[in-house]
Amino acid sequence: MPMIDLESAAREVVGLLDGVTEDQLDDPTPCADTPVAALLDHLMGLSIAFTWAARKTTPPEGGPGPSANAERLDPQWRTLLPQRLDELVEAWRDPIAWEGMTEAGGVTMPAQEMGMVALDELVLHGWDLARATGQPFTCNPADTAAVLAFTSASAQPDQAASREGLFGPVVEVPEDAPAFDRALGFAGRDPAWTPKLA
Repeated sequence: MPMIDLESAAREVVGLLDGVTEDQLDDPTPCADTPVAALLDHLMGLSIAFTWAARKTTPPEGGPGPSANAERLDPQWRTLLPQRLDELVEAWRDPIAWEGMTEAGGVTMPAQEMGMVALDELVLHGWDLARATGQPFTCNPADTAAVLAFTSASAQPDQAASREGLFGPVVEVPEDAPAFDRALGFAGRDPAWTPKLA
């Protein structure tokens, strides 16, 4: 598996932040029981967790993790999240990051797979945030292909156990739908989701 550059996916998330208004923080997202503030908290935590994973660094005891908690969202998130995403991108640009085994959020796996999970998290949660806040979202063809491969593999029956807690039930999407819509469906998301459907 080749190295993946996370910059495009990270930049897309950062570009959404100015479009998030304070009165949207309690609004629903495509992630069940996860309001916008909790989704932002999750992005804050996962950006650190996957940076540590790239550097093969053991997280400090009691440090932030990739869980989502609206009440825990740092009030400085508009400043901190772009900084953390920059660090995440740079950490995974080091070829050593893709070697050996690593850990994030209590899960240990080959570093190459972990880098793919990091991309998947950025892209899917970027789309979640865009949909929840009524903003456009774009994913470049290379990232779309990578995420589609990842989510379609996770949707196979023999992957049910590893899918638990990562994705919801597969949403049926036509086979001739755009690649990104199919990736969303395999990840348990309805490509047509809007806040009104929540």
